Amino acid sequence: MVSLKTTTIGDSLVHEVEVSRSTERLSGEPDETQVAFWLEFVLDQLDRQSSEVSVRIVGEEEIASLNAQYRGLENATNVLSFPADISVEEVEILGDIVICSQVVKLESDLYGRVFADRYAHMLIHGLLHLLGYDHLEEGARTRMEQLETDLLSRLDMGNPYE
Repeated sequence: MVSLKTTTIGDSLVHEVEVSRSTERLSGEPDETQVAFWLEFVLDQLDRQSSEVSVRIVGEEEIASLNAQYRGLENATNVLSFPADISVEEVEILGDIVICSQVVKLESDLYGRVFADRYAHMLIHGLLHLLGYDHLEEGARTRMEQLETDLLSRLDMGNPYE
């Protein structure tokens, strides 16, 4: 298991991102430092104050088990979010993001996307769920997709919905 914990202090914003992995890193997969950077960047862009988030990078078997346990779906998925919604000592603990590299890689190939871009998209998608965004209704879905697209463009990545 590889674990990385970063703390960013910039313009009085403090974000802690902890990244751990239970599966081998795939060729071309962003490393833990890149994962933390993307999430810290998004938290800064959204003017979030003193936030903490954990990311766990897992294989298909583990994410399928979590998907079955928490969503009642018997398949592997790209990303799951588990909101915490608590604050400790002025730090908002947002929750956990679980991402499956293999599923994200399969999707990037299927959709003709750059693996790293799809990976960033799924991390941002998961983080937005932790921040209360959803896509269950048309209006909410449109707002979430527009925000994802805007944040990805700030990272010089293309629109994932085109």
